[in-house]
Amino acid sequence: MTDEIISFITRYVPLTDEEIAIIHEQNLIRSYRKDAILLSEGEYAKECFFILQGCVRSYYLIDGEEKTTDFYTESQAITPISYTLKEPSKYFLSCLENSIIALGSTERNNQLLEKIPKLQLMVAQLNSELLVQKQVSFDNFKSLSPEERYLSLLETRPDLFNRVPLYHIATYLGITPVSLSRMRKRVSTKVK
Repeated sequence: MTDEIISFITRYVPLTDEEIAIIHEQNLIRSYRKDAILLSEGEYAKECFFILQGCVRSYYLIDGEEKTTDFYTESQAITPISYTLKEPSKYFLSCLENSIIALGSTERNNQLLEKIPKLQLMVAQLNSELLVQKQVSFDNFKSLSPEERYLSLLETRPDLFNRVPLYHIATYLGITPVSLSRMRKRVSTKVK
């Protein structure tokens, strides 16, 4: 699975054989079972995550109801706010599938950046891309109707509909599962 990390990194910066060996030495890959909780509300995140295989959901628990805020799949990074701000998490991270995840910590990341300084270019670019993605997602949630959000998700991340229970997708879209069911029926009728 380290090869996936190498492939991902080389999309941003070239690596020498020596640098690849340094990354292999990190031993930062873990397997998690479906339903494993990576982070709970109130916990301090000690690690950031990179999804090699699987699907992870972030969600808040509000008045006993789960409100999904994002889905992370292969080649996506998760840097919990708790990890960055060193404060208790306000949300959960849970595996929706058996997952293989690379873990990072401040100490390990700093050591890696010290040994391979050019990775800082990749980190800067990833941070910039993540900021843009989050802003687009936020803008879409604020400006699009639920049906437009559904169609956008269907267009940009169709794999989620085969991997994620529809009730999680409904909370992500900010609607009830019943509303999602009606919307899906209405949209499929329009397409025919």
